[in-house]
Amino acid sequence: MNKGKTVFAQLMIFLPNYEFDKCVDKYKGNHKVRAFSCRNHFYVMCFAQLTYRESLRDIEVSLKALSNKLYHSGISHCVCRSTLAEANQTRDWRIYADFAQVLIKQARRLYKKDNDFLLDIDNLAYALDSTTIDLCLSLFPWAKFRKNKAAVKAHILLDLRGSIPTFIEITDGSVSDINILDQITIEVGAIYVVDRGYLDFKRLYAIHQKRAFFIIRAKKNTVCRRVYSRKVDKTTGLRYDQTVRLTGVFSKNDYPEHLRRIKFFDKETGNTYVFLTNNFELDALIITKLYKERWKVELFFKWIKQHLRIKSFYGTSYNAVCCQIWIAICSYLLVAIVKKKLKLEHSLYTLLQIFSLTLFEKMPINELLAERNYDITTPVNDKQLSLFDL
Repeated sequence: MNKGKTVFAQLMIFLPNYEFDKCVDKYKGNHKVRAFSCRNHFYVMCFAQLTYRESLRDIEVSLKALSNKLYHSGISHCVCRSTLAEANQTRDWRIYADFAQVLIKQARRLYKKDNDFLLDIDNLAYALDSTTIDLCLSLFPWAKFRKNKAAVKAHILLDLRGSIPTFIEITDGSVSDINILDQITIEVGAIYVVDRGYLDFKRLYAIHQKRAFFIIRAKKNTVCRRVYSRKVDKTTGLRYDQTVRLTGVFSKNDYPEHLRRIKFFDKETGNTYVFLTNNFELDALIITKLYKERWKVELFFKWIKQHLRIKSFYGTSYNAVCCQIWIAICSYLLVAIVKKKLKLEHSLYTLLQIFSLTLFEKMPINELLAERNYDITTPVNDKQLSLFDL
C-alpha cells in the first residue's frame, strides 16, 4: 500500500518537466526509444549520483533490491547495465547540458540575494577557473592531455553570490584555459575574477571594450611603467595602488590603455599579491577581497569531486563522460534549488549525505531533516509485576 511519496519523488517534483521535454524534443532523444526514455535515463543517473553508485553493475543491483519502490519514485522499471551503457553511449549529452542551463537560471534567481556574499558592491561578480579530471589513457584515448596521460577539463564560471555555475564547458585536457575567455558571454558592468593562468592582454582588452571589469594576478615578467600613485593605508595590508601603462613589446599593443596595479600583503598567509584590474572606481581593499572570493570556485571543484560521481565513470566514450558530468551538475543544482525553496538550513554536504541514505523513505523532506531529541527514561510508576524479588 502506498502511503505518501518517497524522498526521491519529492526531489524530482522540483524539476521543470516542460523544459526537460523541450530539451529532449530539440535533440530527438526519444526517437525510436521503446522503454528506457530520456526521463528514465535522467532519473536513474540522478539516483546513481545521489546514492554514490560506483559502477553500472552497482546501479543495476541497487535498483533490483529496491524494485518494489521504483514505480512510486518515478522510475518505471529496473534497468540492466547493458541498457544503461547503451543510453550513455548513444543519447545526446546536449540534452542534459541544455537542461542544466535551465536549472542554472532557476538557481541564480533563488540565490540572487544570498547573504553568503558579504561585499557591499552592486556589480555582478564571477570567478572563472578550470579543474582537471584524470583518466586512463588506454580507456579514454580521445581525452588528450599529455603523452602518457589522459584527462578532461571542466571550465566553470561561478556566480560568487551563490556559488552557482553560470557557464560550463567540458573539453579534453589539452585545451588551454585562455581559450575559454572567447566563449564566455560578457555582461556589461560585471566583474570577472581570474587567476594569472588567464593573463592574455588581448582578450582582457576585449572584456574592457565590452564595458565589463576584470581582476587578475600579474605575472612576475609583466613589465609596465607607473603613471600615478594613490595613497593607501598600509595597516590594512595594501602596499601600493597605482595607475600603470604596459611597456612590453606585444602587451602595449594588446592593451593600449591604462591599468590599475595593486600590491597586497596577506598577514594570514605571509604571501604578497599583485593584482591588475581595469576598475578604477572600487576601493583597493575591495579589489583584494574580491580576488579572495575567487577561492569559492576552488571549493566548488573540491566539493563536486568529493561528493559527485565524476572520478569513476560509467562509460569510456566522450558522450558517456559528458552525460555523467552534466547529470552530476544537474543533481547538484537540484539539491541547491530544493534547499532554497524548502528553506532548509542544512549545508549542501549534509543534505546529500542524508538523501543518500533515505532516498526511498516515504517521509516529507522537512520532517526528515527535523531534529528530534528522544529522551528515553524509565516510567516512575511502573506497574509491571516483577518476576523475582530483589
